[in-house]
Amino acid sequence: MGNHVPQTAATLMIKVYRKIFPAVKQELAYWTKRARQIPDEELRAQALASIHTKRFHCQGGAVYALLAAGNWKEAIRFIVAYQTISDYLDNLCDRSTSLDPADFRLLHEAMADALTPDNTVKNYYKLRTEQADGAYLADLVRTCQQVVKQIPTYHFIQPKLLKLEQLYGDLQVHKHVAVNERIPRLMNWFSQKYSNDDALSWYEFAAASGSTLGIFCFISYALGGQMTAALSKDIFYSYFPNMQALHILLDYYIDQQEDEREGDLNFCSYYPSREKMLERFIYFIEQTNHCVQSLPNRKFHEMIHHGLVGLYLADGKVRRLDSGDMMTSVLLRKSGRQAKFFYWNVRQYHRLFG
Repeated sequence: MGNHVPQTAATLMIKVYRKIFPAVKQELAYWTKRARQIPDEELRAQALASIHTKRFHCQGGAVYALLAAGNWKEAIRFIVAYQTISDYLDNLCDRSTSLDPADFRLLHEAMADALTPDNTVKNYYKLRTEQADGAYLADLVRTCQQVVKQIPTYHFIQPKLLKLEQLYGDLQVHKHVAVNERIPRLMNWFSQKYSNDDALSWYEFAAASGSTLGIFCFISYALGGQMTAALSKDIFYSYFPNMQALHILLDYYIDQQEDEREGDLNFCSYYPSREKMLERFIYFIEQTNHCVQSLPNRKFHEMIHHGLVGLYLADGKVRRLDSGDMMTSVLLRKSGRQAKFFYWNVRQYHRLFG
């Protein structure tokens, strides 16, 4: 099973640079062209900005297409479309003209519809001023629907996909409302959704809800013809909450200065000390490593896990953070040789290509 899946960091990087990134670039070129055709100026600006500034989200997520065997291009088609919806809606909620939670909720119905092939697309902009997007969001949704319609075993994974999507949508609603409402809403949501209070704090649960990695893992395995009910269960509990929490906390970690400057919510700021934050990052690294051992292609998932650590810590923003060098040194040591390999490769990539 899965002999097409890379087993070493070197072979993974070769396939990513030669196969995955060029296919992602092609998909993003198409959606950039579509975004430029959006009639409404504000919607067009946010669509183009989301692709320009967050394309690395699509690049990172598309690595999971290597699990899809001969259907890897279809996996990339889904991953790029779904992640583009996510990034576009994040911009509409974060950088645009509304603070209405009902508006945010309706916008994010697009992500649920993308995972529900029989759903009809709707006017996701009904509760906001801007309306005319030239069917941009609807076409992103339909693209995802077209891919998942091809999956014979989709019934095994759809309930878990929708559960992950619901958590993601809830998070986006609660974290983008008026500033004084955000924390009470997030804490109340946490108390309703998560019963094991000793394992995660409210901001760690929120971080775990903010990742799309689990969805991409599900879709890619299913497109590769490997999905079973047992594997569906294993993927869910391998990725949520630990892998996804590690992913988003690293993302927030490198953005601390930018978020403080912009007045944006950053979950890393709620740790009582740098020492506690470091302790919890180590916890998520260890828990993630333990959780992925039950999955097929274990080495691949370990590389994704280690790659996350290397990728984010290689960002130049880390060196401008207080104790950034110390965090990098400790977390790379805890993650092992593969994380260091990805770290130095990404650093070199940034030097060469900016």
